Amino acid sequence: MVLDLLRKLSDAHGLSSREQNIREIIKEEIASYVDEIRTDSMGNLIAVRKGGDFKVMVAAHMDEIGCMAQYIDDRGFIRFVTIGGWFTPALYAQRVILHGTKGPVTGVLGGKPPHMMSDDERKKPLKPEDLFIDIGVSSAEEAADLGIEIGCPITIDRDLRELAGSRVTGKAFDDRVGVAMIIEMLKQLETEHTVYAVFTVQEEVGLKGAKTSAYAINPNCAIAIDVTIPGDHPGIEKKDASIEMGKGPVIILVSASGRGLLSDQAMVDWLRRTADESGIPYQIEVGTGGNTDATIIHLEQGGIPSVPFSIPARYIHSPVEVVDMQDVRAGIRILSEAMKRKP
Repeated sequence: MVLDLLRKLSDAHGLSSREQNIREIIKEEIASYVDEIRTDSMGNLIAVRKGGDFKVMVAAHMDEIGCMAQYIDDRGFIRFVTIGGWFTPALYAQRVILHGTKGPVTGVLGGKPPHMMSDDERKKPLKPEDLFIDIGVSSAEEAADLGIEIGCPITIDRDLRELAGSRVTGKAFDDRVGVAMIIEMLKQLETEHTVYAVFTVQEEVGLKGAKTSAYAINPNCAIAIDVTIPGDHPGIEKKDASIEMGKGPVIILVSASGRGLLSDQAMVDWLRRTADESGIPYQIEVGTGGNTDATIIHLEQGGIPSVPFSIPARYIHSPVEVVDMQDVRAGIRILSEAMKRKP
């Protein structure tokens, strides 16, 4: 069941460059459905379903945004840097997991209480350096005894919860949703193509794993699975984000106003034709912000025809991202049906 799989992936932890937990879950899920599994020197997990000479790369990133310990003061409070694109107010007062050398340690993100702030302080934007992590100790030595040291990876402590209807909330749906979709696609895959399912690393810090894996594989084409921002809630105008949750996955024609990616037309037509012929709902997006692995994949090896294929997700890069499972299931169907066809 895809919801159970998404729960397992979302609740697990895998900061950029520390994706090993997610990699092991994926290996366990797909081992019986592919002909080859390998991990490259960057940490990308590459699964191959062998077929004909035409090579299709389907990619989703394993990593999530988080933090890393930078300094531990004499009282055991931990200063940190953010890893990936955080909006700092979303971090304040969150519970976190520090992945220390002796196992996970729970902490909370604290800061100066608003009651003790001056009027000028309240008006200033919150910055990461205004926050610290409290793990309950009283000294740097006690923190060290728990296995906490400089460089310790830190992720948000949240678990997936079901909302009304078919919607769910959790952390790291960006991009554990894409990971779950590829896993489910592999379980029902029927194709004449050779399919490379690539679970990439370090997307949140520069699309790095996608770059190296695409170069090594040199596929004939690529689809990057990710999430995208809908405009169906307060604070966003439909003219800026026209897609909606519950109306299907999204075929993206343009990302970052064209500075990122202008999708290959044949790839767009492939996905649209598949969805139309199969009677599966989908949406089209021309985006002004945000990139996916497709942005870097399409520039490798002289050019690889690529397209982003995304799921609408509210509140991305926060601990309470929201997706509609109907969109996720429709996306899996489109992917699975597309692999039966040629671009």
